[in-house]
Amino acid sequence: MQQSVVPELAHTQTSPIQWVATATAIAGVVALSSVLHPDPARAAQPGAGPKTATAPVAAPDPTGVDFPITCGPTKVLVQKKAAGDLDGDGRPETVAVVRCDAGSGTPPNGVYVLTQAEGAKQPRVVATLVDPKDRLSVTDFAVRDGAVTATLLGYSSTDVPSCCPDLKDSAKWQWKNGAFIRSTPSEARSA
Repeated sequence: MQQSVVPELAHTQTSPIQWVATATAIAGVVALSSVLHPDPARAAQPGAGPKTATAPVAAPDPTGVDFPITCGPTKVLVQKKAAGDLDGDGRPETVAVVRCDAGSGTPPNGVYVLTQAEGAKQPRVVATLVDPKDRLSVTDFAVRDGAVTATLLGYSSTDVPSCCPDLKDSAKWQWKNGAFIRSTPSEARSA
């Protein structure tokens, strides 16, 4: 066995009292750390004051809304709905595609924009994008990036059966200067 050049140090030998002292010190650190906590982490930049989180506002629910569509003895059916902030006020609107719940045929659609004021019990219709009187069916409907888009199927004359629309048109509406403006031509194109 080779001898070490460094003399043996006295503190390299442990005694039971050293183990007790070490365990006591560790227990003290753990106990102290449970009492003292650092400030919670924040996502805000330094210097930005505390901000209160606001709950997201729910989009209006079209259930029970009195839509401006006449269905006679049948009820109004909401076929599709989509929500988004269309006017940039931070509150979502709902766009609903509705029709009469007829047992057969292809009843025309209406497309309506709903809003609900804070504290109001029921949403209200604020705009009609497609009037059912225009005899159009709505497909490929979406609300994205502050715009409403849809494909509209229509008829070239009253002689065309309601089962078989023969015209197809793309439509896009955006809120500008206090109104919904259609940005695609209103003339239907042949399919």
